[in-house]
Amino acid sequence: MKWNINKVDTKRLIIMVMGNVFLGMGISIFKLSGMGNDPFSGMVMALAASSGIVYANFLILLNLVLFVIQFITGRKLIGAGTFVNAIFLGYIATFFHSTWLHLLGEPQLFWQRVITVAIGVVVCSFGVSMYQKSDVGVAPFDSLSLIMKTKLPKISYFWHRMFTDALCALICFLSGGVIGLGTLVSMLGLGPIIHFFDVHFTEKLLAKKGPKANNDSVSLT
Repeated sequence: MKWNINKVDTKRLIIMVMGNVFLGMGISIFKLSGMGNDPFSGMVMALAASSGIVYANFLILLNLVLFVIQFITGRKLIGAGTFVNAIFLGYIATFFHSTWLHLLGEPQLFWQRVITVAIGVVVCSFGVSMYQKSDVGVAPFDSLSLIMKTKLPKISYFWHRMFTDALCALICFLSGGVIGLGTLVSMLGLGPIIHFFDVHFTEKLLAKKGPKANNDSVSLT
């Protein structure tokens, strides 16, 4: 896959990187709440804790396995965003989580935890919107449901994504991870908020004048 590194592509790359920063920030806020992360992050955290491997390092190892599947069955989904997400997201989330603990500490009261989850929802949705709409590569885990959709086109993408998320949530639970409000909201509630940011922010940010540049990217929505 080749990209023409022109002004538009550079802009998309910057938006993708910023999206991953906000996504990592959102994951860290979910973790801070103590009420569960998105299913995939929760699963990775639980497996990392049970194996004794640092979360960020474990995430890279798991992404390497998933990348092999992506490379074999969904090579067109691979781009710069694939590698930024797979390699750096865990470290971004770890950095922000440590920062929140140092500056704020963990929320103790139930209402504080719920507000923390709500903030995490908004931040994660904002990050996902920027990362996905930049259209320069899909993370290995995110590619699974897209690949499944191409193999089983009669089943909508929603159900493919629900299956992968539910499987991650189950593994998280069996591994002793936290399943809670944050997990439920991530599985069912992020979509409308992501769509809101797509329409009212990211698409406007990506908009440009003149003819559309040639690009080998693949749409994620």
